[in-house]
Amino acid sequence: MATLFPVRGTAEPIAAFAVSAGIFWIFLLHGIRLDRQEVVAGFRNWRLQSAVFGYVFGAMVVAGFILSRIVDGHIAPMIAVGFLYLGCLPSTIQSAASYTAIAKGNMGASVVAAATVNLSSIIITPVVFALLASSVGIVITGGSFVKIITMLLLPFVIGQLIQGWARPWVAQYGNIVGWSDKIAISLAVYVAFSGAVVAGIWQQVPGDQFLIVAIAITALLMFAFGGAWLLGGIAGFALNDRKALLFGGAQKSIAVGAPLAAILFPPENAGLLLIPLLFYHLSSLVLSAPLAVRLSKS
Repeated sequence: MATLFPVRGTAEPIAAFAVSAGIFWIFLLHGIRLDRQEVVAGFRNWRLQSAVFGYVFGAMVVAGFILSRIVDGHIAPMIAVGFLYLGCLPSTIQSAASYTAIAKGNMGASVVAAATVNLSSIIITPVVFALLASSVGIVITGGSFVKIITMLLLPFVIGQLIQGWARPWVAQYGNIVGWSDKIAISLAVYVAFSGAVVAGIWQQVPGDQFLIVAIAITALLMFAFGGAWLLGGIAGFALNDRKALLFGGAQKSIAVGAPLAAILFPPENAGLLLIPLLFYHLSSLVLSAPLAVRLSKS
């Protein structure tokens, strides 16, 4: 849609306001949905939580950084930086839990692990990305961190405070709330890609560069899923915990990635930055489905 009907001209400030409101709503919902008691219970399995946390913000960050340096010079600079950004993002919550459940893994620990890394990512992702991106000339200003606190952390805290009466309402109108969540994420992606289209993405990025992106994404998927499964074996985890680590450590969240990119960068840059994430997110979902079914038989 961004290619055919990009946001431009007088519609841009309206779209920017809508994206900001959508981001606030997304993280307000995160705060309402995340049960504090579940978090406390999940932390008891500290070895699994530590493994997921370390893999997401350790191994995957290093892999994203290395890939970004390898492809730099062969694809558009902001797409190359997008691999570093991809590596710094947290895992998914809903998808990780769903595939863990299908695989008959430790679903409770999976939900808590994913929720923990998502909450931590509000601070860790922009800080780690800013530190590593500075080596390639990307500067994240103090104003961006103020926006992060205002648009991500503040609504999450509000959601936690009103959780007592708001959570039953969210559960009662789950379908409507779920669609509003998806629409807000889609809007952030649409506006970002609109900026990239207006800036001439299809002229800047020839087809052969997308082939390089696809090859790099394939390599990252092999490392992410293979490494997570191998780590679970080395750590001596039970099979159901290895399944939770696999899906909680290898996936990446577009629900955090798209809004954060909209805060950190103007749309023309955010659109390019999100290309690796969109490729990876879709591919990991497709790969996880048969994996989960196969693991459910073990």
